[in-house]
Amino acid sequence: MLLAACTSEDPVRSGPSGQSRPAAQARPAGDDGRVTRHTDGDTLRVDGVKVRLIGVDTPEVSAGSECFGTAASARTAELLPIGEPVRLVYDVDRHDRYGRVLAYVYRLRDGVFVNAELVEGGYATVLTVPPNVAHADAFIALQREARAAQRGVWGACQPVP
Repeated sequence: MLLAACTSEDPVRSGPSGQSRPAAQARPAGDDGRVTRHTDGDTLRVDGVKVRLIGVDTPEVSAGSECFGTAASARTAELLPIGEPVRLVYDVDRHDRYGRVLAYVYRLRDGVFVNAELVEGGYATVLTVPPNVAHADAFIALQREARAAQRGVWGACQPVP
């Protein structure tokens, strides 16, 4: 069962270059739960409920595994091991057409903003699906940095769109 929790901290802060960066310790209001299963790099289960990370897309690991898919899935599992307490924060639409919960995911123990962490490390690319665009600009800035530094998929899988 997901439990409600409240705080109004800003989940993204400005980095030294003025660009948005994921903020540690930022945990806006949402529902708390524990990771119970990993599906792939951008989909997991929290308290048995299927959750799709908003704003990011990781390479696929099933049906012909895409370049860097295994690494992206492993990174998500590393960030969010089974049993890890998390907070799910929602945008405008709470479910996608497949019935999955759409959420920004924060690790409760230290406030790591997992969606942003995946983009910043090059494990995910930005996938903006309106109306869920609260962090789109920050994700695009992080992707730009990851691509310029050839991190993750940007260095391992050429050409990446």
